[in-house]
Amino acid sequence: MAGDGTVGKALDVLDQVASFERPVRFGELQEQSIYPKATLYRFLQTLTNQGMLAYDSDRQTYSLGIRLVRLAHAAWVQSSLAPIARPHLDMLSQATGETVHLAQLDASQVLYVDKRNARDPVAMYSQAGKIGPAYCTGVGKAMMAFLDEATLATALAQQSFHRFTPNTLVTVDAMRQELDIIRSRGYGFDNEEHEPGIVCVAAPILSPNGRMLGALSVTGPTSRTSIGELETWAPRVMETAAQIGADAQAWRFPETRQQKVATT
Repeated sequence: MAGDGTVGKALDVLDQVASFERPVRFGELQEQSIYPKATLYRFLQTLTNQGMLAYDSDRQTYSLGIRLVRLAHAAWVQSSLAPIARPHLDMLSQATGETVHLAQLDASQVLYVDKRNARDPVAMYSQAGKIGPAYCTGVGKAMMAFLDEATLATALAQQSFHRFTPNTLVTVDAMRQELDIIRSRGYGFDNEEHEPGIVCVAAPILSPNGRMLGALSVTGPTSRTSIGELETWAPRVMETAAQIGADAQAWRFPETRQQKVATT
């Protein structure tokens, strides 16, 4: 962001390199960069010198550096729900036989922090470490439903509301109605709203004192399941989410602006 100065700009460049999901040449970065050529090059050099990026002189490409791997591992251990949730995800996965997702909010988007594949896996967008939209995913809606009003308003303003499928909700009013329903019953769905042929049931992970920590979902293809069938797992999903929240309460979990629970 403009107000974050040099550090913010360097992180913008780091995010840009990461967005390619492969080694990338300077020219490719320059085509998309908002910074002048000399400024972009200076940031790349600094990030490389600090080990945040790696430069392959033979291929003349930049990629994420090993220092980031160390930082990511530390963040996963210290800030992610994944270590606490692991045994609970395993049990839920074994019981349902379908894909299980664990997610947290990151800048009003969904960050998938862990995943268990179904016994008979199918291709889908979500992978641990990937960012997804909040407004059309089960875990995203489950988390937004339990934000306080000010934080929710900010999160809604930051949604793109792109129509991925005919079922995608693309207005704030429609989303608020959906979130009211999720808040009242304690769980929500993705009814082929992000990917055609993919449905899920999702529940928020709340600490015992009501702080929103993340969300959990059971996901499957419409070729072998349905919203109705997945809803039968809703009590088990909510129970698992509550267990994870209780375990997290005893842990030094970082406070963030988006972990306040709605009081309405």
